[in-house]
Amino acid sequence: MQASHSPASTLFRNIGYAEGISLLVLLGIAMPLKYLAGYPLAVKYTGWAHGLLFVAYLALALWVKEQSNWPFKYLIYAFLAAFFPFGTFIFDKWLQKQTHA
Repeated sequence: MQASHSPASTLFRNIGYAEGISLLVLLGIAMPLKYLAGYPLAVKYTGWAHGLLFVAYLALALWVKEQSNWPFKYLIYAFLAAFFPFGTFIFDKWLQKQTHA
């Protein structure tokens, strides 16, 4: 397996962090603003941004899997990470350990 220093891997990492942050903002800021302060636009715009980043993250995971010859389980882990708060951050740290081992 190649080390993850390709442009695709760098883009994947950056989008992963952005996706993770957008999920935290959506859950921790936008949703309380909608349901506690009556400001639904926070969820609308944050949700759109998160949705785009989510799709980009999953697409990039497929691309990096092919370029870096990931085992299939790495792709499954990347997909699962996108559904949980802090998941993409944890996956990134784990992946870095795997590629430097």
